[in-house]
Amino acid sequence: MALGILVVDDEKLIVKGIKFSLEQDGMTVDTAYDGEEALRLAKEKEYSLILLDVMLPKIDGLAVCQMIREFSQAPIIMVSAKGDDIDKIMGLEYGADDYITKPFNILELKARIRAILRRSAVRKGPRREAKASVTIRGLEIQPGARRAFIAGKEVNLTVKEFDLLELFMENPGKVYGREDLLGLIWGQEYPGDVRTVDVHVSRLREKIEDNGSDPKYIITKWGVGYYFDI
Repeated sequence: MALGILVVDDEKLIVKGIKFSLEQDGMTVDTAYDGEEALRLAKEKEYSLILLDVMLPKIDGLAVCQMIREFSQAPIIMVSAKGDDIDKIMGLEYGADDYITKPFNILELKARIRAILRRSAVRKGPRREAKASVTIRGLEIQPGARRAFIAGKEVNLTVKEFDLLELFMENPGKVYGREDLLGLIWGQEYPGDVRTVDVHVSRLREKIEDNGSDPKYIITKWGVGYYFDI
């Protein structure tokens, strides 16, 4: 079955080039040229991945990303014409899994797409028997259902946020370096950098910690990485 990709950009020539290149690799590609159309398609169909530009007519890409996260965990790659780190960080903060800056090489884009899809396939494919649940100090995850709860109240996590939390909670006390987490969660061939890890950990803390600046679950071991405190 062909992978379904949604490409969203108001620059039609860019969309046409990306669509052609991905279809050459056997993927099926839908396109949208504004935020409203992107949101409608994302609600109507289940995509393997969404490539979403930041600057869009009607509804901007960051808002679209945030709204998609309310009903879908499909991997999202944000595309920005700006080189500012703040755009990249905001994309991750709003629930994107990765980002790429224009102008980009189509080969780099396809490498990022493959890395995310490969990780997604591993997550959905055959795996060791998952524990029914793991609970530590009021924080519970259900790996099979991919759900998380704090004091019985469900927490809405993105794909990568859940992957990180599951890894930490199933290996409490073990310190993971940023490079280790990048390889384990995003895949060894992922071309991004370790700031992606920091942003996702920060966002995860905001959702599970009483005070993100003074965490009690996910602790920073300065100069080394992160671990889940037991």
